[in-house]
Amino acid sequence: MASQSTGIQQLLKAEKQAAEKVSDARKRKAKRLKQAKEEAQQEIEQYRAQREAQYKKYEQSVLGSRGDMESKIDVTTKIKLKELETNMSKNKEVALKRLLDIVLDIKPELHENWKK
Repeated sequence: MASQSTGIQQLLKAEKQAAEKVSDARKRKAKRLKQAKEEAQQEIEQYRAQREAQYKKYEQSVLGSRGDMESKIDVTTKIKLKELETNMSKNKEVALKRLLDIVLDIKPELHENWKK
């Protein structure tokens, strides 16, 4: 009986050691996966930053800076407004005269239905 008990004790001990080794292996595997994930995330961030820089450089070269575009639009708008104001001041008198001539030039006539 003692030999059976010893054999059972050895089996239990071996099973416990095997379970510990499996547990350690799982922990190492989880640690490696976590490390690989962190490294991959770092590579992704580097790649994203690189692509973002390339895009900004491309955007700058093709479109120019947004400030330049805004300033060009502002300048063009101001020029057009000045042109409109000068044209208005030049033609103001003529337009008012024409309008007043049309409004004040009354020709009383009978309606065509009344004539018949």
